[in-house]
Amino acid sequence: MNAHIVNRSAAEKTLFRQFAEQQAREPSPVRAAAFARFAEAGLPTRRVEAWHYTDLRAAMADAAPVLAAPTPADIEAARLRLARRERFAPGAQLVLLGGRYIGELSDRLPDGVTVTEGAVVAVPVADPLAALNEALSPSGCTISVARGAEIAEPITILHLANGMSDYSVYSRSAIALNAGARASFVESFEGAQARVQRHSATIMTLAKGAKARHVAVVGDEPGLHIETHVCDLADNAELEAFGLISGGDLTRRQIFVRMTGDEAKVSLGGLALIDGDRRADTTLQVVHAAPRGTSREFYRAIVDDDAIGVFQGKIIVERAAQKTDGAMKSQAILLSPRAQMNEKPELEIFADDVVCGHGATVASLDPEQVFYLRSRGIPESDAKAMLLEAFGGESIDRIEDELLIEALRARLRAWLGSRM
Repeated sequence: MNAHIVNRSAAEKTLFRQFAEQQAREPSPVRAAAFARFAEAGLPTRRVEAWHYTDLRAAMADAAPVLAAPTPADIEAARLRLARRERFAPGAQLVLLGGRYIGELSDRLPDGVTVTEGAVVAVPVADPLAALNEALSPSGCTISVARGAEIAEPITILHLANGMSDYSVYSRSAIALNAGARASFVESFEGAQARVQRHSATIMTLAKGAKARHVAVVGDEPGLHIETHVCDLADNAELEAFGLISGGDLTRRQIFVRMTGDEAKVSLGGLALIDGDRRADTTLQVVHAAPRGTSREFYRAIVDDDAIGVFQGKIIVERAAQKTDGAMKSQAILLSPRAQMNEKPELEIFADDVVCGHGATVASLDPEQVFYLRSRGIPESDAKAMLLEAFGGESIDRIEDELLIEALRARLRAWLGSRM
C-alpha cells in the first residue's frame, strides 16, 4: 500500500473538498486527525489485503454530496412513515434520520438505559473507511446501559433514509454496557435507494461481566453500504453478534473485535443473501489480547445469478493470550454457474497454548437431496427452497432469541420466495 497517492480519483478529490468545507464550518482537530489517516491511504484498492476482493476505488466513480441535517418537514414525513411501518422487533426504538439521532421520533428508553448526543470517539483501527467515517460523521449518540441493569426487550436503532436524490450519509453511534449489564440491540437499515452511499459505524464497549447481543439487518437498496463495528471486551464480557444482508448493490460489513479482558467470549455470525449483480463483503478481525478467551465465527452465504460474495476472517492470538479457544467457519451455496464466492479465513498465533481452527466450503445444492424431496411429491422449486431455508436457518438459529430468530427467518423466507 502506497503511503501517498499522487493521482487522486474523482471520488477522493470530492471527499477532500467535502472535508475542507466541513472544517471551515466546524473546525475539529479530532476530525482532522481522522481525515489525515484516510488521506494517507486513500480509497482502498485490491493492493490493500483487507480489501483485496472489493476494489472500492474502482467501484466508486465519485462521492455523492453529503446529506444535510433533516428539516422539520423531513422529520414530520419520517413520523408518518414510522406510523405505517411494522417494527422488526419489540422494545424501544431510537431513530437516526439521515444519520442523525432524532429524539422526538424515538421512544422512551427503559430504566437503566440512557442516550446522550455528542462526539463518538474510538481507538483507531487500521482501515481508511473507518477513519473517513470518523472524519465526516455528524455528532453521534451514545447508548449507555447502567451497571447491573438487565434489559428484557431488544433496543432497536433504526437507520432511516431521507430523500430520493443522490447523497452520502454518515452516522456514528456508540453502545456502552457497564459492569454486569445485559442488553440486546437491533440495527436496521431502511429506505435507501440506489443513489445513496451510506457509511455507518457502531462502537461497542463491554465492561467486566457485561453481556450484549447485537443483530444488524441490511435489507434496503443503497448503491453503497459500508458498515463498521469496533468492539472491545473486558474481563468475562460476552458479545453475540449477527448480520443479515439481503439488499444493496455493494455492501461491506467490517468488524473489529479486541478481547482485552480475561475469559472474554465472542460469537459472530451472519447470513448473506446475494442475487443479481450485487457484491456483499464481510470482513472481520478478532484479536485475543488476554488469556482464556473464546471466539466463534460462523458465516453462511447463498449466492445467485452474477452476484459475488466475500468472507475474510482473521483471528489474531497475541503472545499474552494463552489458553485461547478460537474457531471460524464459512460456508456458501452457489445457485448459478456465474455466481462467485471468495473466502479467506486466517489465523495468526503468537501464543503457544491455544486451540484454534478454521474452515471454508463452497458448493452447490446436493442434487441427491433435491431428488429425495421431489420423489416424495414436492415440486423442484419448493424442494430447493426447503433446503436453502434449512441452510440459512442454521446460522440464524445460533442467535438464541426466539423473537429475533423468527423475524430473521421471515426475511430469509421472503428472499427465497422471490427467487423460487
